[in-house]
Amino acid sequence: MDQENPTAGTRQFPQWKNVLVEVEDRIAWVSLNRPDKRNCMSPALNDEMVEILDALEIDDSVGVIVLTGVGDSFSAGMDLKEFFRAQDHLPYAQQMRARRSAWQWQWRMLMNYSKPTIAMVNGWCFGGAFTPLVACDLAIADEDAQFGLSEINWGIIPGGNVTRAVVQTMCHRDAMYYVMTGETFDGRKAAEMKLVNEAVPKDRLRARTTELAKVLLGKNPTVLRAAKQAVRHVTGMEWELSDDYLMAKSAQARLLDPERGREQGMKQFLDEKTFKPGLAGYSREG
Repeated sequence: MDQENPTAGTRQFPQWKNVLVEVEDRIAWVSLNRPDKRNCMSPALNDEMVEILDALEIDDSVGVIVLTGVGDSFSAGMDLKEFFRAQDHLPYAQQMRARRSAWQWQWRMLMNYSKPTIAMVNGWCFGGAFTPLVACDLAIADEDAQFGLSEINWGIIPGGNVTRAVVQTMCHRDAMYYVMTGETFDGRKAAEMKLVNEAVPKDRLRARTTELAKVLLGKNPTVLRAAKQAVRHVTGMEWELSDDYLMAKSAQARLLDPERGREQGMKQFLDEKTFKPGLAGYSREG
């Protein structure tokens, strides 16, 4: 990746076939690029996504990752022909290699990514696509995007941690209903059920996602990383353990923060009277 001028203009990376990557104003737009297949996720696409997330994580020109799809789909899930049928008769080790590549980026990497991630659902989102959708930190959807857990109609269950992803975000009754019926729902319903943070008209989708990304870019990156890790890890902890973990996490963030954000915020609030918490973040300049 060209690092000569990492903050200038828009950069595109043509080396990947199944995924398009464009970096503009520190936002990396990562678009699944199989529009003729509604961006179904094949073994080749999964391999590319592992490479891409690895590369962008250490790219200083990137502050936020947006995951979306080319054309009228976010992703219609796993490629039934290439990921399932073509793999069924291969040696077990080869099948596991293909599965591992999918698991690696769709939830292991995204759920533990050091930079904030946003899923921008621009159209169809079915089956296996629920996993990376939920693994992203935040999600914005087109109001008319179509969602569905159609596995029941194919004589299979939502595997590959799809069911785990669904019950992570949707309530028990909603998860049961859509897993058992295979019925579709739109972006408005997805927002109502909190599968996504919000749904907006299609012509506002990229602009709203950009607004949200810029909010995240304005935060202290060390503290933002610690905060999102804390939200994920305290789930299921007992209160005493959670308190101990969060105290340790806070101390870790202070130790690793090159901006010394806590000290800057305190100084601007207590001494300089230039910062009012809740209205905006502390000034990171200087």
